This record gives sequence, structure tokens and C-alpha cells, in this order.
Amino acid sequence: MAFFDSLFNTLKKEETSVLGVDIGSSSLKVVQLRKERGQAILETYGELALGPYGGSEVGQATNLSAEQITETLKDLLREAKVTTTNCGVSVPFARSLLTLVKLPYRKNPEEQKTVIELEARKYIPVPVSEVQLDWFIVPEAEPAQFAEDESARGREPKADTVDVLLVAVHNDELSLLQGVVAGAGLKASFYEIEIFSTIRAVVDDPVKPVMIIDVGAASTKTYVVEHGVVALSHAISVGSQDITRAISVSGNVSIVAAEALKKKEGLGDGGALGSPELVFSRIFSEVRRVLMQYETSRKKSITSIVFTGGGGVTKELGSYAKSTFSIDVYVADPFSKTEAPAFMRPVLEEIGPEFAVAVGLALRKLEES
Repeated sequence: MAFFDSLFNTLKKEETSVLGVDIGSSSLKVVQLRKERGQAILETYGELALGPYGGSEVGQATNLSAEQITETLKDLLREAKVTTTNCGVSVPFARSLLTLVKLPYRKNPEEQKTVIELEARKYIPVPVSEVQLDWFIVPEAEPAQFAEDESARGREPKADTVDVLLVAVHNDELSLLQGVVAGAGLKASFYEIEIFSTIRAVVDDPVKPVMIIDVGAASTKTYVVEHGVVALSHAISVGSQDITRAISVSGNVSIVAAEALKKKEGLGDGGALGSPELVFSRIFSEVRRVLMQYETSRKKSITSIVFTGGGGVTKELGSYAKSTFSIDVYVADPFSKTEAPAFMRPVLEEIGPEFAVAVGLALRKLEES
């Protein structure tokens, strides 16, 4: 099943456009942008469900081979009429390690680098030689930039310790992604863990503590972002495929029909017999626990909650969540950071939560051009 929309039949040279490629567990998504007078112009976007390629239904998490993913990506690039090969690619959160640690501070940047890389061995459960390691010093008062911002690495703290975000991705995962990208005829200049792409696309004020709830197919990832850094992360073993299955069972309809109902009726009046609420109540219960844990340990309040991911397109999710939480709640609208025809805005707002990662990747890629 494919869904795509070519907004412009552009005749621009290939190198003027960039592509964000989000390789998820249940679907592939791409967003193509170009820069014009300092603005990010949306050229095309597309999504292909992976389920049918693996013998399962749309919206269900899969475990396809690299060859199957490559073929799916080639189909998507063709159907979405992508005209560039220059891209950035997402790395699944589940295939990466993020941990915030407090380490000794060294004034000399080279000494600090050595300390961090030596200490990192204590927090990585596999040999350092098996992963690609990166790190970011958490700024004290300013947001960090994750797109290889060296200034964030060199900022001097006032104490004798420094908070450092360690980031590691296994070499095998990178090799798989590199093989898929090459097989699809693309050229990737970077591979970025999906939460960093999401932050870029949906967080407008990265200084204040914000909770991002990414309702993926197989699981829900919850992050607290402060100063642009992932201060806390937690995975919940319930996702959008569970919402679809609940609708299917309670409404006695197929998975395909349930997936459509989720987007058309969802949590609104006349929805699928209240079944989505049961799944979201499990998610929200765990989210409240994580939220309280953060606020108690850090002695500061989370200012807002942003929903992203496939489950974020559930109809009336924003209204339902606002009645549950006592802080501001938003459903992500990453396409608001791009220029597109006015008549497309309702559609882009509706599908936006699913495309947060792909938009964030494309925005970073534009910064390189």
C-alpha cells in the first residue's frame, strides 16, 4: 500500500534538493525539500507500509531483510517521484544507546575528549570497537546543536564535573542501513538517531523541559528534552499496532479497516467502541509515571507534551490527551517548518506526526547545502 504526493514537477538540478529517509519498523517515509530564499520548500513526500512486503498487514511492525527493505525503498522513491539522491537517514532508537552521565571536567578540549572516551567504556554493554561513539556536553544555559556542533563540545562548565550525553550505534546496524541506502541508489552524508531528527522538527523551544511521546508501531518511546538534550528516555511496550488491533477486535473488522478507522474516527465521538482509549490509558499511565519521576528528581516541571509517530495520527488524540494531562499538549506538525501550497495544509497537519523524523532529517540535510 502506498501513499504519496508529488507537490511540484520540479526541473531543479538534483543537487538543489535534499531527502530525509526514515526507515521505521512498520513503514518507510521520505521527505524531499529544497532551499529557496532561506525557506525550506516541500517538494514531495511519501510513505510505504512494510507489512505487505513481509506477509503482514499495513501498520504492523515487521522484521524484513535488508534486501526487502531496499526493494521497498526503491518502490517508494519511484512512486513519490523523488528527484535527488542526496539524503540523511534515520537510525532507530531501539538500535542505539543514549545515556546521560556526569564525568570529570577538563579545561583542555583534548584532555576532555580523552576522559569522555575512556569513561564511556563503563556505560556501553559491548566493546567500544563494535560501535560508533559520539558525545555531547550538555550546555548549562543554551540549547545544544546536534548537527555536529563543536561549540557545544567545548563550552566550559563552572563546576568540576560536566554532564555528557553518550550516543552509540552498533556497527552492524550502520552497515545494514548503508547497504540499504546504497542498494536504493542514494548517497547519505549522515545517519542520525531518530529522536534528534524529531527534536529538530517538532520542538520550538528546546531550552524548557518538553516531553515527546513517539507512538511507534511496536512500542511507544517517551523522551524528556531539555536544552536540546535527551535528559530522560523510556520505552513502553505498547504501540500504534496495538491500537489498531484493539479497534479490529472490538469493531469486528479487518486490520486494514481498523487502521483506516483509527485515522478517521479514533478517539472522537462515534469512534470504534472506545477501544483506542483502553490502549492509550495504558500508555498514559506509564507516561505519568515517567513525568513524575523526572519532575521529582530534577525539581523542575515539564512545560508541554508533543505527540509524534504513527499513533500520533489517531483522530482526536490531542483533545483526549488534554483531558488527561494538566499541561499543554500538542500533536506534532513538522510540516509547519516547510513552505507548501495552502490547499495542502490540512492534509499535512493530519499526517504530520508520522513524518517528524523524515522532516527533521531533511532540515538537517538542508543546513549542509
